[in-house]
Amino acid sequence: MMRFTTLIKNPADWMTGEGADNAIVLTSRIRLARNLRGEAFPGWAKKEQRRHALEIMRPAVEALPCMKDAFSQELDDLNSVQKQVLVERHLISREHAARGEGSAAVIERRQSIALMLNEEDHLRMQAIRPGMSLRGAFEALSAIDDDLENSLELAFDHELGYLTTCPTNLGTGLRASAMLHLPALVLSDQIGQVLQAVNKIGLAVRGLYGEGTESLGNLFQISNQSTLGESEETILRRLERVIAQVATHERNARDKLLEDDPAMVSDKIGRAYGVLRHAWIIDSKEALTHLSLLRLGGDLGFLPQDTVKTCDALLMDIQPAHLQLHSGRKLSPEERDSIRAEIVRGRLQSLEAPDIRSTRKKDESDPDPEIL
Repeated sequence: MMRFTTLIKNPADWMTGEGADNAIVLTSRIRLARNLRGEAFPGWAKKEQRRHALEIMRPAVEALPCMKDAFSQELDDLNSVQKQVLVERHLISREHAARGEGSAAVIERRQSIALMLNEEDHLRMQAIRPGMSLRGAFEALSAIDDDLENSLELAFDHELGYLTTCPTNLGTGLRASAMLHLPALVLSDQIGQVLQAVNKIGLAVRGLYGEGTESLGNLFQISNQSTLGESEETILRRLERVIAQVATHERNARDKLLEDDPAMVSDKIGRAYGVLRHAWIIDSKEALTHLSLLRLGGDLGFLPQDTVKTCDALLMDIQPAHLQLHSGRKLSPEERDSIRAEIVRGRLQSLEAPDIRSTRKKDESDPDPEIL
């Protein structure tokens, strides 16, 4: 099995790959919740019961074809920084990181597939893909689900479907979500209206790290809320339709901002560039906000297209636990802010200033280039 240092040495495939509509939809994720028949669910189980369930599940998960040379570790064997790195990479949940004895994580070497053992449910499995690729993620996870059903007895009721700890996961046990980058809707003060409409049709909007977390860097996670009484196809189709509509609103907002107030757009991106290139102290929230605007600049052509990949990599590398892992020691908040600024300056050292000439409104006094 792979060691932790080997796992996190390289960025995940979904962090570096290019997917459909990647300018707005950063990632697509499918999660399935399953439990073992005849075993106490993790929230009610005693330590020995959790340990027994883990001994049943872990060999079956490690034997999956996709888990060859995977990372497999009990969480008790990881320190707090290592667990938080996995949270920051969206490979385990915050709740799973806080679990005690009898919990484990099995993660495919490319970090596109991850299974949490004894989280809220016995099995929480997820697939992540770059861009808009809910179908691709679902197909990958469905194959894994089928393999596990052949080797494990899962808790299933013919009326209710898959039995889960939380009633909102009953039925398919499916949670589908996409992470969207929506800076133009935020800048144009339309984000509240759009997200309110999303909530009204039964979808959830969460922050960067899921339920109960703040939206940072203009990143919003949209997902289904319930799984009972609906097929997987119905859930996916509705979510795909809504995400496409939100992405269209974001594109329209970008076009409108460039048409109505190009100076403001140029100023926001230019200021972000200036702060990130020259700051010596910067906290997570400020850094993510400016990286969001720099990424927008790359998408709009103010900056080279490679800027987008650089920003995406930095979104992860400047997180608190990643900084401490990089430094090899526990850091104070002040030390983290200083090292974060140093890393950002280094990555952006060769990035030239934004080209804002193409965003100027045409003035009647401007000479016509065709006449010249």
